[in-house]
Amino acid sequence: MEEVPLPLYKKLFTSLAFWVIIGLIFGICLGTISPHHASNLKPYTIDPFIKSLKFLVGPIIFLTIITGIIGLESLKTLGSIGIKSFLYFEFFSTIALIIGVCFGEIFTPGSGLHFAIDALDSSLVDKYTHIDAKDISSISHIFLSAIPKDPITPFLHAQTLQVLFMAIVIAILLLFTPRKWRMKVVDFLNILQKFFFKILILLMYFSPIATFGAMAFLIGKFGFESIYNMLFLLFVMLLACSFFIFGILGILCYFAKVNIFKFLRLIGQEILMVFATSSSESVLAPLMKKLEISGINRAVTGLVIPTGYSFNLDCTNIYMALSVIFLAQAFDIPLSLEHYIEVVVILMITSKGAVGVTGSGFIVLAGTLQALGTGAGIPAACVVVLLGVDKFMSEIRACGNLCGNAVACLIVAIWDKKIDKKEFYRALENPKKYQVL
Repeated sequence: MEEVPLPLYKKLFTSLAFWVIIGLIFGICLGTISPHHASNLKPYTIDPFIKSLKFLVGPIIFLTIITGIIGLESLKTLGSIGIKSFLYFEFFSTIALIIGVCFGEIFTPGSGLHFAIDALDSSLVDKYTHIDAKDISSISHIFLSAIPKDPITPFLHAQTLQVLFMAIVIAILLLFTPRKWRMKVVDFLNILQKFFFKILILLMYFSPIATFGAMAFLIGKFGFESIYNMLFLLFVMLLACSFFIFGILGILCYFAKVNIFKFLRLIGQEILMVFATSSSESVLAPLMKKLEISGINRAVTGLVIPTGYSFNLDCTNIYMALSVIFLAQAFDIPLSLEHYIEVVVILMITSKGAVGVTGSGFIVLAGTLQALGTGAGIPAACVVVLLGVDKFMSEIRACGNLCGNAVACLIVAIWDKKIDKKEFYRALENPKKYQVL
């Protein structure tokens, strides 16, 4: 019997994306009309939603990686995916840093501000600069931070890198066990994985409420008037991220015979969710699931996506490089060619250090300035001028990081021949049939 298509209004009312947009609009309205009440909504709306997601992200990533690696049946295949992912991450992360520096110099968003360093209230940024610059720029610190102190804390706090480390170790150990026992463990883990995904789907029904609270808090707390003098910086950030996604990654996808616009349409719901909540955690597991059912091998999605959120934050790299140049211009601090090279080299390390530091790219930026202090001469306290606008910049970098990691997963899958191309092209042409949220 032929399916009768639903009327447009019914499609809208049954679409989660529609209700997320409604929540976003109402949040902006409340934040504008009643800033006081709006800024107090965060603990009752967005915080419970994000905390619930954190409890689910760890187990889902853990189970996906173990079942994916065991499905490879070979450590050689695991090593192949890992090496290709590492090479991809390092190359495109460096490209992102260079783009951030270039756009900062071309558009000079900080020129003409003439801020005085002596006038800064450094106490506003003290809580962000407690990080030891030696630690944040230390490769050994980054790798040691991947080793958990106990097996429970990484799941409670969604410490992705530590969960990833435990999953890989356990999966490799299971590969050395007899196949009969190994497959019994995999069957049990698959049941657990489906259970956690069902919980995740139920939780997503509350995402419009979280979106409402997030946007109400954002507008109510900072207001539109607080970001007028930073709008140009936001524009340059958006332009740089768009250039990276549609230019650099778009060309890469073109050579891989994939239309970047169709691919972004496929993950459109996930992009919208990240924009609404400013949290990549809200779609980490659904993104892996969607790419898997779209034809990309589970081992690739399970390894590349979580690792990418630790080591391939392209738009966070753009944000940090652009911010350093902006602050140098705003405080009239001249930078030489040596300083630019130093900025890129140190950011190549500190951007990876984000995985070992609790907080956002803003915290890592503060630590980076500490590491640059004796060279480029930009005091860490300078980041205080970005406090008001950082919330809006986080929206851009979170969405950009999602797009960058999704493309990374696709390219590594094609490179390692771990993709069902027929299924993937079907997903590109019929994205509605492959929705997870």
